[in-house]
Amino acid sequence: MTVSDTTPVIVGVGQFVERIDAPDYAGLSFADLSERAAAAAIADAKGDSGADISGRIKAVGSVRTFEESGAMQVPFGRAEKMPLAVARRLGLKPDVAILHKVGGQSPLALIADLGDKIARGEVEAALAFGSEAISTVRHLTTKGETRDWAEHDDGEMIDMGMGFEGTLSATSIAHGIRAPVVAYALCENARRAKLGLSRADYALEMGKLFAPFTEVAATNPYSSAAVKPMSAEEIATVGERNRMIADPYPLKMVSRDQVNQAAAVVLMSVKAAREAGVPEDKWVYLHGAALGTEREILDRPEIDAYPAAKGAIDAAFATAGKSADDMAAFDFYSCFPIPVFNAAVRYLGLSPQDPRGLTVTGGLPYFGGAGNNYSMHAFASMTETLREKPGSFGFVGLNGGFQSKYGAAILSTTPREWPGCETKTVQDKLDAVPKAVLAEKPAGAGTVGTYTIVYAKADPVQAIVIGDLDSGGRFIAESRDAATIAAMIESDPLGKKVTVTPDEKRNSFVLG
Repeated sequence: MTVSDTTPVIVGVGQFVERIDAPDYAGLSFADLSERAAAAAIADAKGDSGADISGRIKAVGSVRTFEESGAMQVPFGRAEKMPLAVARRLGLKPDVAILHKVGGQSPLALIADLGDKIARGEVEAALAFGSEAISTVRHLTTKGETRDWAEHDDGEMIDMGMGFEGTLSATSIAHGIRAPVVAYALCENARRAKLGLSRADYALEMGKLFAPFTEVAATNPYSSAAVKPMSAEEIATVGERNRMIADPYPLKMVSRDQVNQAAAVVLMSVKAAREAGVPEDKWVYLHGAALGTEREILDRPEIDAYPAAKGAIDAAFATAGKSADDMAAFDFYSCFPIPVFNAAVRYLGLSPQDPRGLTVTGGLPYFGGAGNNYSMHAFASMTETLREKPGSFGFVGLNGGFQSKYGAAILSTTPREWPGCETKTVQDKLDAVPKAVLAEKPAGAGTVGTYTIVYAKADPVQAIVIGDLDSGGRFIAESRDAATIAAMIESDPLGKKVTVTPDEKRNSFVLG
């Protein structure tokens, strides 16, 4: 198939990892890590031909670090304009520099934005990258060491903004839904309630889902730390080295955020790639992509479901003219089990033991790749996987926020005109569904639809429940009463009766 000269293609990918126990550990900054991955991506595009593409890169884009997302405070300072700081290190002179929004979906959104610029003929090559250095920050801080990572670059940068709008309501936050592990735990237990499984049986199902991920991570040279394959039982069983974080999640089911990793992708127009001598066996085309934004947790008709994922997945496959059966490889964003259960099992009908696997990296709890930039690693690994199987297709599923934003992308070495990234039709369908009815001042008897118990180290400190009042309407409430929490640990609270009492700031509950 002959495609337009301005069709964007992925021509180079790069990844980098720095482990604190490595002999050559240097404590690299966020920008330094990104530069290493970006340099690797540029070198990958050159291949054996030695093609010089650096001078053609006129657009650069960065995925936000956790610090730039407001999720942490780094005491060492930071680059004010990360895209320009990395470009400077590489000797690039971009006309466009972009800092994208918060969320695990942002690698696709960034690649799509840069690809659109190439497709419109505004630039002929672009570079997308991101990194995290959380492991180094914590390691150096613990040792009492300091660094100077503050940098300033002149030049303009397009800041896309945080993109937090609608992610969490003031009511959710007031009741303790702040950390991702709490939000996902509520979604996960809502799924367990739907399935009617006991705690033990559901824990084993989560372990079975993630056990194959550990096997992939164990062989991935870019994993954030040394990983050993684990059985479903090892992942699911709570113990001294696998303490409970928030019911139903022990530590080994939780996304690993202490990483020093970076990944990058180079895109070029077909014309520019051909002129630069980039080998065509390195070219990977986007065949379909879509993004959708979910409602805030309390507004969702089904707390366990993820309609934005279904909408994005369906749209991406429709654009590509493909189905899950046509895929040779998958990578599902896996901060916790529930987004994988939804996207892979519920909406695509895949088995956790599918012989093709559900990840090409090893997933967030085992490979690492914290937060916003994880799926840049997925794009890099998927590109390498597809190059080894010319003509095959691969799927990348991206998840952001608290099952808040979902992206889906289908890739192949098979030529395809640039499809862009579908958003409007997906979002229109999502917005057309009525919200759940939330009781304004919930009071009286109700039934627990989902819950979580939050732990501080080994101690359970808070219980959060969401359910339906007998008088109508959804409620959320919390308790810090030790006896109430102990009773919920002793006996599964799903489907149990509670009495809710409203307050100015937050609602409380008692069992029965």
